[in-house]
Amino acid sequence: MTAAENVCYTLINVPMDSEPPSEISLKNDLEKGDVKSKTEALKKVIIMILNGEKLPGLLMTIIRFVLPLQDHTIKKLLLVFWEIVPKTTPDGRLLHEMILVCDAYRKDLQHPNEFIRGSTLRFLCKLKEAELLEPLMPAIRACLEHRHSYVRRNAVLAIYTIYRNFEHLIPDAPELIHDFLVNEKDASCKRNAFMMLIHADQDRALDYLSTCIDQVQTFGDILQLVIVELIYKVCHANPSERARFIRCIYNLLQSSSPAVKYEAAGTLVTLSSAPTAIKAAAQCYIDLIIKESDNNVKLIVLDRLIELKEHPAHERVLQDLVMDILRVLSTPDLEVRKKTLQLALDLVSSRNVEELVIVLKKEVIKTNNVSEHEDTDKYRQLLVRTLHSCSVRFPDMAANVIPVLMEFLSDNNEAAAADVLEFVREAIQRFDNLRMLIVEKMLEVFHAIKSVKIYRGALWILGEYCSTKEDIQSVMTEVRRSLGEIPIVESEIKKEAGELKPEEEMTVGPVQKLVTEMGTYATQSALSSSRPTKKEDERPPLRGFLLDGDFFVAASLATTLTKIALRYVALVQEKKKQNSFVAEAMLLMATILHLGKSSLPKKPITDDDVDRISLCLKVLSECSPLMNDIFNKECRQSLSHMLSAKLEEEKLSQKKESEKRNVTVQPDDPISFMQLTAKNEMNCKEDQFQLSLLAAMGNTQRKEAADPLASKLNKVTQLTGFSDPVYAEAYVHVNQYDIVLDVLVVNQTSDTLQNCTLELATLGDLKLVEKPSPLTLAPHDFANIKANVKVASTENGIIFGNIVYDVSGAASDRNCVVLSDIHIDIMDYIQPATCTDAEFRQMWAEFEWENKVTVNTNIVDLNDYLQHILKSTNMKCLTPEKVRFN
Repeated sequence: MTAAENVCYTLINVPMDSEPPSEISLKNDLEKGDVKSKTEALKKVIIMILNGEKLPGLLMTIIRFVLPLQDHTIKKLLLVFWEIVPKTTPDGRLLHEMILVCDAYRKDLQHPNEFIRGSTLRFLCKLKEAELLEPLMPAIRACLEHRHSYVRRNAVLAIYTIYRNFEHLIPDAPELIHDFLVNEKDASCKRNAFMMLIHADQDRALDYLSTCIDQVQTFGDILQLVIVELIYKVCHANPSERARFIRCIYNLLQSSSPAVKYEAAGTLVTLSSAPTAIKAAAQCYIDLIIKESDNNVKLIVLDRLIELKEHPAHERVLQDLVMDILRVLSTPDLEVRKKTLQLALDLVSSRNVEELVIVLKKEVIKTNNVSEHEDTDKYRQLLVRTLHSCSVRFPDMAANVIPVLMEFLSDNNEAAAADVLEFVREAIQRFDNLRMLIVEKMLEVFHAIKSVKIYRGALWILGEYCSTKEDIQSVMTEVRRSLGEIPIVESEIKKEAGELKPEEEMTVGPVQKLVTEMGTYATQSALSSSRPTKKEDERPPLRGFLLDGDFFVAASLATTLTKIALRYVALVQEKKKQNSFVAEAMLLMATILHLGKSSLPKKPITDDDVDRISLCLKVLSECSPLMNDIFNKECRQSLSHMLSAKLEEEKLSQKKESEKRNVTVQPDDPISFMQLTAKNEMNCKEDQFQLSLLAAMGNTQRKEAADPLASKLNKVTQLTGFSDPVYAEAYVHVNQYDIVLDVLVVNQTSDTLQNCTLELATLGDLKLVEKPSPLTLAPHDFANIKANVKVASTENGIIFGNIVYDVSGAASDRNCVVLSDIHIDIMDYIQPATCTDAEFRQMWAEFEWENKVTVNTNIVDLNDYLQHILKSTNMKCLTPEKVRFN
């Protein structure tokens, strides 16, 4: 459609494969065809008019031969036809033929079928010609008294639209609808009528609400939603009206409709900042989260709770509801649980931290009883981190938390166990009074640890914080238990040789009497040996790690043995016991070195690990005071410095967050007095209903509201030159992962351009949703074409194409204007987010963001291969982590 013509409300997608029929053949089908032929012909006429054809000769044919028909399909198609067909002459006067059409409208408004009446009333909402509507006003009024609610509610919509566009046609519309509303019983009709009064005559809407404000709870939910909107708008414009309607909002919090409760809670928060109002709204939000099954709804309502928390005065109220908020953890969705735990952690205080810890401990224990699932592991990890944060902020809670969490050091989920280990390391350094408890608990679970990474961390903690002779002896016992029989090489060789162990006993099974096929008796006995069961034959954990070739844990073990041996020498005065303990530690290191040099492990020991173990052997052989200080003092000081830096960083971030919340007023800021403020300035606070509408339409950036024209002009891209026969420019509108191109096309010639088509293509992960339809442009006319593009990945993309058209009356080939490229930047549709270092490393590994190069080479040593590559090429960015050998 061209800009000079009426706006088209009905969009019909049509494939343009076949040639359009001629006007003569259409006229013949409309005059002489049966109902089916007339229906098909009418559809073709509608499509041709939408594509820019005028077809003025068919108007009278349709009025004479199609309009009188009573077929419902034809009547629906006629409503579309009358909507798009030109109804005026070029000078703006109404066509004489439309008088006949107007009479047909009037008959349909009096039709006995309620669907035809209602459809006609909906169609009248789209008419922009007052001359057509004026004769129909009595029939439209009469529809307000129809027996069927479908007709009545569409009559209200028609009256509202006519009153808004042509007030002179029905000046008493607000009074008429008010009287209708008082006597109406149907909920949908009352909703439409009340909505009209809100926008047409707000005072009458308030008068009606005042008469039935006590019965609001008995209304249908669609009417209750409109009432909430009215109350919000009235109180937003006139704050003095709050006391009049706030009780009604309180009552609507108890509505049976979740949508009404949500809107009422949001309105209550904006109308009142009293603690009772905030508590009622927050309780309503919590109930909605728990009862609603849709996870998207849960997340949206959780965001509203988080917004409430941002206000310093509201935070104290929400602190009393922490236990209610924790009820949301019953939801299985991980994202909901994550937000809930973060909200509870932000609201926790010394008054409720004990209750919070009890609930979280129960949740942790509950995850241990649930069948293993990826989300279960991640949820357990979230719980561990939350308990960690609680213990850091409230040290008195650490003693209750640590025993429960340390059970998960032996968990199969390495991420959760790593979080527990990090927490234990921080707790044992900060809380001196808990060291004995942590060491005791660590010794209990040490033998059950399954992950080599967790095993290394546990070894370090035991070596660093075992300070008594008994604890040191216990550590040595656990290490010997984890290593199994030593020397390791000899025992493994014997085991592989299959030598029968002395404890294996030969046993004779019970004699059994059997009957043969011939009927004679026979005896059968069996000789068996009792072999160790599979469980008894399992390797101890540390031994298994070493035989798998993981000798990094051996280096950690050597450091731990050195620390406890040096500490044991300082605690015990007897030389014999000192030498015995040190010799045992050195024996363990020597047997590990022997194993590493043998062919038994899957991977040989690395040179770094050999150097580390050899250094520890040398330290134990000399036992110098300098090495004693380095091993037993410097390591702990390094940990203390790291934790202090981490704590300072957390305090700094909390301080910045609190500074954001505090609203500071500068000395030269103006003071606003409500009594002296102009009415339009007093309404400067953002309308939440308007913001919700803008968010649904994609206009979520509030800062654009200050200068919307400037922000839109910045997104306009010129596609052709000013001297081209067709000028085009595009406004690029980005809404999350949807891109809408609003292309303005201007015919700068004196010719009529037919089949003017915008042809687009994309580069990158952009997908054109639909092909724009061709149109016809009159001389110096213009039109807007919209094209939708879907974003499929986080990559920059390019949209390119051209405009092709035919010149009316010319026999030449199709003309083409090439368009400039439109570059779609990733920054237009991605949103910033945060993640921890551990999460980033995990995602880096999962998504393989770093490119890996697979090579085939005879060179075995990686460093030699890199030197060879660097000599032969200029590859300066190749590192060992980026090369994988086949």
